[in-house]
Amino acid sequence: MRELKFPLQLTFKVTTLSNDFSATDVNGNTIAYVRQKMLRLLEEVQVFNNESRTELQYTIRANRWLDFNSTYTFTNRMGYEVGRIVRKGWASIWKARYQIFDENQQTDLLIQEENPWAKVFDSILGEIPLLGILSGYLFHPSYIVSRPNGTQVVRLIKQPSFWGRKFTMDKLSTFEHGEEERVVLGLMMLILLERQRG
Repeated sequence: MRELKFPLQLTFKVTTLSNDFSATDVNGNTIAYVRQKMLRLLEEVQVFNNESRTELQYTIRANRWLDFNSTYTFTNRMGYEVGRIVRKGWASIWKARYQIFDENQQTDLLIQEENPWAKVFDSILGEIPLLGILSGYLFHPSYIVSRPNGTQVVRLIKQPSFWGRKFTMDKLSTFEHGEEERVVLGLMMLILLERQRG
């Protein structure tokens, strides 16, 4: 996953029981198909090259079962670790915060929710009968990826959509070596984790 054409669109499938979504580039070309394996003790996400799932590109695995501070490791198709994402435990109760580490276990990037109130109102409205179907059009949580020095790299925004199933990933600055791969994989996992939280 390098030299992608941004912005990327991430769209969840509503016709499957699993948490599947496809990622397309600005030209509408599929760059990945993400499938979360259901009913497993340890979470596992597979990233394929297309919707027919002909070639597995990456695997994302949790290191623990149902742990507040689980680490999700990104492994490429050759079996090499290319990075990992960690949720910052109690700091993420109100405002989601994650760290992305590189293949050498060094902190590489930070992800932070921009406005936690958007998620709160989205969750509340989603629980109200009949009005809940409008929540996907009214509130749009967003997340910013930045380097430890504060440079903003990518923004992920939930788009207005029925069932809240569309997200856009916008590039804000030039990627440094290896960042693009880790950012895209990290945000794919973040979307799955944050959808579980509401």
